[in-house]
Amino acid sequence: MKIVALTISDRASRGEYEDLSGPAMEAWLRKVIASECEIVRKIIPDGMQSVRDALIALCDEDGADLVLTTGGTGPSPRDLTPEAMREVITMELPGFGELMRRVSFEEVPTAILSRQTAGVRGRTLIINVPGKPAAIDTCLTAVFPAVPYCLDLIGAGRIETRDDVLKAFRPKGA
Repeated sequence: MKIVALTISDRASRGEYEDLSGPAMEAWLRKVIASECEIVRKIIPDGMQSVRDALIALCDEDGADLVLTTGGTGPSPRDLTPEAMREVITMELPGFGELMRRVSFEEVPTAILSRQTAGVRGRTLIINVPGKPAAIDTCLTAVFPAVPYCLDLIGAGRIETRDDVLKAFRPKGA
């Protein structure tokens, strides 16, 4: 099982800003996932081409089972993560974004500005998550119970969660 935490930020990719999102995402994953997995962190700049090319490489060449992007989901002109992802996926899973916005809105009214979503490319699940560490925790806690079963359905690697931290849902017999 290979998981990639992909930070999308012009400033972090240039070293002008410390990436807090990637480490926060990795820490959250290590706290929740019980099964053995490889977690890789990468940082790339914002923009259509950089995000599209990185997602294609991670899915098709690197064999990532799960790619969690952080950043690039707001309304700023360079925030093009969802658009770039839509160019590479074969199936969109909009329920992920709907749930992330709903739970985030309970904490901040600006959650309605976020445009995160999720989708599938081959045997890879890609989920766009906001860039703030607190939002990463909120959003992943909300959607991750469905992630292991989704990975099963698309033929990706199998993961198990620590039930005392976050219980994944799989139908009986799955």
